[in-house]
Amino acid sequence: MGILSTASRALDDEDTFIRPRDSCGLPGGLVHLRRDLATVVVPDLHARADFFLSLMLMEDPRGLSTLARLEEESLQVVCVGDGFHAERRAAERWSRAYEEYVDLFDDHAHMDEEMKESLGLMEMVMEVKAAFPRVFHFLKGNHENIANEEGGGNHPFRKFSHEGMMVSYYVWKFYGEEFLSLYYAFEKRLPLLAVGRNFLVSHAEPAMSYDREAVVEYRSRPDVVEGLTWTDNGSAEEGSVERMLAHFLGDEAAVKGYHFGGHRPVRGLYVTRSEGRYVQIHNPDRWVIARVEPLGNIDLEHDIVEIGVSLCQGDR
Repeated sequence: MGILSTASRALDDEDTFIRPRDSCGLPGGLVHLRRDLATVVVPDLHARADFFLSLMLMEDPRGLSTLARLEEESLQVVCVGDGFHAERRAAERWSRAYEEYVDLFDDHAHMDEEMKESLGLMEMVMEVKAAFPRVFHFLKGNHENIANEEGGGNHPFRKFSHEGMMVSYYVWKFYGEEFLSLYYAFEKRLPLLAVGRNFLVSHAEPAMSYDREAVVEYRSRPDVVEGLTWTDNGSAEEGSVERMLAHFLGDEAAVKGYHFGGHRPVRGLYVTRSEGRYVQIHNPDRWVIARVEPLGNIDLEHDIVEIGVSLCQGDR
């Protein structure tokens, strides 16, 4: 409850130059990244606390960890969201947890393991956001829906089981209504789109082209929330990525810049869509990040890399 409240305050108090206010005076859905800093783009985390921890402790050639560089504000990190719900590595666990859910979690050992990973990850995310609010950003994904609601740009979720419903009920039963409401409000504070020097970042490929006002006013625009978090492969309006790159970054970026996201799994390090301008970097089985330098053009073959070795799964 404590770190959840602290992280929520950090989101409420975002620097207005970094996160412009909406018409109600609240932080909008847009994040302006610093153009003088290197940026690390992190794909869907899905309860991979070991991935996030390894990234935070990873050292640069000077021997400085990511955390140390965030502290000195010589680096910025953008996560595309989806903190909850382990993916295919936990398929069998979800099946067993569903059997526990059917009995209203009278027994809940398997669901405990899932929630330990999801909540453990998000506790770290909130700690880092509270400590370094100017240079660490966590965007909303479609899995940032702890209430499993339909509406506001959200849809109930299921993949291997009934994950959305199971998590919502578990949190209500074991953490209580107050915690559930506070976490729900934390999710509603998360931004949707980060704008860098020559790149954009959102959870999903934009369903259509959204202008600055639409993204800033996301709290009253469920279509924007849905369009930047739920878009399936092949369902985006043709040219949406190019138009958004041109709108936010200028005409040159439409042909030289990139829009990074995750949402749908890929094989290898990345795949491109939308005439090569949209880059998906979410591989559930590998720890993949994009590193964008403050100078020069983006080189996908050089700038998208795999880090670390899973503490849970051994060498991959």
